[in-house]
Amino acid sequence: MNTEQTTAESNTTHSTGRPSAEVPMQTPIKRKGETITTLQIMRPRTGDLRGLLLADVVNMKTDAIATLLPRITVPTLIKSEVDEMDPADLVSCGVEVVSFLVPKATMESLSV
Repeated sequence: MNTEQTTAESNTTHSTGRPSAEVPMQTPIKRKGETITTLQIMRPRTGDLRGLLLADVVNMKTDAIATLLPRITVPTLIKSEVDEMDPADLVSCGVEVVSFLVPKATMESLSV
């Protein structure tokens, strides 16, 4: 996986040119002889959000985040893997997704 470091410590740029963030998994995902300990969450594009209400994604509703993750994760997760994910890991992924969607000015005003 080709990534390059950007301004935020955990943010990188995926080889597709999309900003992304690495999320360490509290409970690794096991897949046919492979153990996924870190997910890369790519910034969602409009097409990734199809069929979802932005309010549901920003409010981190479980169904919205679970639908979105297979579209924006590297390695690509399948629905059953997301369904079996530790809730703490789902929240960590949701926080990263929301950070991509909230305007920078809003995020800065929240951190003051």
